[in-house]
Amino acid sequence: MQYDVIIVGGSFAGLSAAMYAARGRRKVLVIDAGQPRNRFAEHSHGFFGQDGRAPSDILDEARAQLLAYPTVKVIDGCAERAAVTGTGFEVEMDNGEGFGATRLVLATGVRDILPDVPGLVGQWGKTVLHCPYCHGYEVAGGPLGVLATGPMSLHQAELISDWGDVTLFADGLFEPDADQARALEKRNIRFEPDKVSEVLDDGSDGLLIRFEGNRSASVRALFTAPRNEMASPLAEQLGCAFNEGPLGRAIVVDDKQQTSVPGVFAAGDAARMTHNIAFAVSGGAMAGVAAHQSLVFG
Repeated sequence: MQYDVIIVGGSFAGLSAAMYAARGRRKVLVIDAGQPRNRFAEHSHGFFGQDGRAPSDILDEARAQLLAYPTVKVIDGCAERAAVTGTGFEVEMDNGEGFGATRLVLATGVRDILPDVPGLVGQWGKTVLHCPYCHGYEVAGGPLGVLATGPMSLHQAELISDWGDVTLFADGLFEPDADQARALEKRNIRFEPDKVSEVLDDGSDGLLIRFEGNRSASVRALFTAPRNEMASPLAEQLGCAFNEGPLGRAIVVDDKQQTSVPGVFAAGDAARMTHNIAFAVSGGAMAGVAAHQSLVFG
């Protein structure tokens, strides 16, 4: 079946792109694997007009509003392959079903690769966090920690010290040099060099950080900056260019969210280094508008 626009990814960027393409009265297909990156978080904060709502509730409402447009179809499933064809693009699902489109929007997101510390995964999105703008206000005022993933974590600790009394847990990865030590002292950040052996729920909405040697420390929340990897192979299959960042790759896009492959647009966390819902929705809106306009003027 041929569509004007296929959008792979039905989270914030994908639904935003689909809305604008649908409002252009184009035939739109959204393919959604149902694995949004923020599914581990109970609440979303800082998204204009939706502060404190569950991410799943925002997405459910957005999908329902999108499906009110008669030219839109949303299917649940995983897109495994994409290729350029003579008329545009072909997308193949994991069940073998295929769809064609004149334009393609990749809103496929990224996957977080957390440090290999026992207990960390179970607290991800609860008391183990990544973005102070998304979660910092709710845990502010108490003892906070930053679990290092490398020397760049010094900057994360400096930032998060605006929300509380911070300890940088280096996890045995590095020792600060003289300039770095002065920067930590300036922000009243404690430095803990030892290897972290485990993180545990302390039973009072906080975390117990245990070190090798059985020492421990308590924090209200622990921030970390995990590495990211593409959640889908489609951009690479299509030959899209990537930028390499300190935490992972991002699809290269221009100011209209156009990738290096003509007719392929990308938005959301897969297409930028700085991530949050508002940025994803904004990028998706531009991708949807640009995909539509490329059909008109291209």
